[in-house]
Amino acid sequence: MEKLWTNWEKLLQSVLQAQAISTPQEQGPCSVAMPPAYRRIDESRAARMSGKMRAFQFLPIDVLAPYVDRIWGWESVGGERVDLPVLLPGTGAELYFHYRTPFRRSVGGGTPETCSVSHLFYIRRRPLELLPSDDVGFVAVRFRAGMIHRFVDMPGRDMMDRALSAEDLWGATGQELAWRVAGAEAPSTRLQLIQRFLAQRLSSAAPDIVFEHAMGMLYGDPANLAIDRLTACVGLGRRQLERRFASIAGQTPVEIRSLGRFQKTVRALMLDDSARATDAALAYGYYDQAHFIRHFRELVAESPQRYLKEARARTHFYNTSRCAGAMMTAPS
Repeated sequence: MEKLWTNWEKLLQSVLQAQAISTPQEQGPCSVAMPPAYRRIDESRAARMSGKMRAFQFLPIDVLAPYVDRIWGWESVGGERVDLPVLLPGTGAELYFHYRTPFRRSVGGGTPETCSVSHLFYIRRRPLELLPSDDVGFVAVRFRAGMIHRFVDMPGRDMMDRALSAEDLWGATGQELAWRVAGAEAPSTRLQLIQRFLAQRLSSAAPDIVFEHAMGMLYGDPANLAIDRLTACVGLGRRQLERRFASIAGQTPVEIRSLGRFQKTVRALMLDDSARATDAALAYGYYDQAHFIRHFRELVAESPQRYLKEARARTHFYNTSRCAGAMMTAPS
């Protein structure tokens, strides 16, 4: 077993080196070679990254696969500043573990705040601006829609639009995990620590299967799914379903559907510079482009045109679809 882990470690290190993304001045955007076992981030994004960045993605272990979409991360190379993104509201939850300098975020134009060495983003009603950094190094767990509640006891309304630390979520055991991950020298050790902890938390959680099924349906088809059809599928009345969503997620099914529509439209526009806003908006359930623009302004307080122009010139955290290529399974 020890020999197996040593070989895996060498493979991972070689892949991380191969995935170092150079500036456009050094290489063209289509000349980044990556092993087929790993998913390649979109080339236009790679070409725009400031300095060099190593990016990686893994499938979770089997026991976590129904609840975790992927484990991914970035690591800056060369000490050059990286313009980190403005994170927009959506349906997801992302747990970050920093082994280099944690994110700094802008808070209402005041003094920037430094995030904890491990923290959760559960962004629902307002954007979160991350400030530039020259020392990025993190592993992130991307939870499937509605599945963060398998691992934490805190209701969604208390997590919303905050940067909660691992200690806030899990007490002393969460804090210990955060520092062990931060102090681990090997990538495989970080992945093992994180997944084993989450697997232990999963075993003690009390799931709400109806809520999870409804969340999956809303996220899967926010463009066409009517709430009346959703209630019929899960066998609950509308008010019953709304109460269940409010107690767990802190929002109504209509709000979740609206966020899913917004999230998928913006993601489509960010991953494809040639995509037209009208086409993307119609594809994900907006009545027309004006409907999308109004919704965007409500959530972001600026026009999508202005946001996209600035966002496409920096990094973003919209990963490509899992269907786009294979990923290795992270070690357990």
